[in-house]
Amino acid sequence: MKIPFVDLKAQYQSIKEEIDGAIASVIDRTAFVGGSFVSDFEKNFAAAYGIKHVISCGNGTDSLYILMKMMGIGPGNEVITVANSWISSSETITQTGARPVFVDAHPEYYSMDETKLEVKITPNTKAVIAVHLQGQMCNIEIIKKICDKNALYLIEDCAQSHFSEYKAKRAGLFGHAGSFSFYPGKNLGAYGDAGCIITNDDVLAENCRMYARHGALKKHQHIMEGINSRLDGLQAAILNAKLPHLAEWTEKRIQHAANYNIRLANIPEITLPKQRPGTKHTWHLYVIRCANRQKLAEYLSEKGIETSVHYPTALPNLPAYKYLGHKPADFPVATELQDQILSLPMYSEMTEEMIVYIADAIRTFFA
Repeated sequence: MKIPFVDLKAQYQSIKEEIDGAIASVIDRTAFVGGSFVSDFEKNFAAAYGIKHVISCGNGTDSLYILMKMMGIGPGNEVITVANSWISSSETITQTGARPVFVDAHPEYYSMDETKLEVKITPNTKAVIAVHLQGQMCNIEIIKKICDKNALYLIEDCAQSHFSEYKAKRAGLFGHAGSFSFYPGKNLGAYGDAGCIITNDDVLAENCRMYARHGALKKHQHIMEGINSRLDGLQAAILNAKLPHLAEWTEKRIQHAANYNIRLANIPEITLPKQRPGTKHTWHLYVIRCANRQKLAEYLSEKGIETSVHYPTALPNLPAYKYLGHKPADFPVATELQDQILSLPMYSEMTEEMIVYIADAIRTFFA
């Protein structure tokens, strides 16, 4: 098989010119910190998403930390999250002084198993961070009911699920607030670190904005001690240029996933990703499972196909959480996933020829 090379320069010259123009505008106006480019992005993202407040910040990790701090979470509290995620979902809990509590992953959808959530709640529990993983929302309806019943804050980690939906309602609109990352590899990605908070809560929004800007809404008027977590003008301008194209790019990802599903069907050695009923999956990642993951990844690499693992170690199995005293058997699904999951190439610019090439290589490997 020959690697299908496609020259995308002409196809994406227009968006390149838009981004280059946006960067040039920031430089011309020396609007590197704050300013109209940042406020414009916040307004545009809020309008596109259907939310009252967008508070931009330095990155998605900060957005989780800021939210918990402004919710009053700290020492003596517990915050529950899923065992299968990037460490931002849990390290930010520890940074507040609270204790992370993990729930095992769902065996079919890989996000939080909502049936195992309520048993983890104690008198010290203050919040739940529900992670919408890989572009697919978890069963947020059930999770919200459990949070409401127990008077818990619900934070939605939407770092991988921009504009994903559950029953026609977008990720981040169910809980008290949503956290977003615009890391370059995300569906809406900047040219460096960037993130934001979304919420309809006026007081929470003002406090988060204040805390992320040294505790002040106006320079030198510090109402509290805060941190420095600001979205810079360059990243805001780049995100503004990209935002109008996101819906089209998302539809292409959906098409690519459907094509993968057809091309990879009926290979008994692999498990294809399953889509939760009633959801709009935005396919940040296309993740298969197989028992022979490492050898398959090596074979695909030899064929010029780059793969990745999201994530190779479940959070409670990391050395960082050894102090919690967990055993891998405490999280059987997440522990099994860490040795089997493999992310195949997924981005909007892919072509059908690329997907055919990848699928044929996988079939050849198992044949």
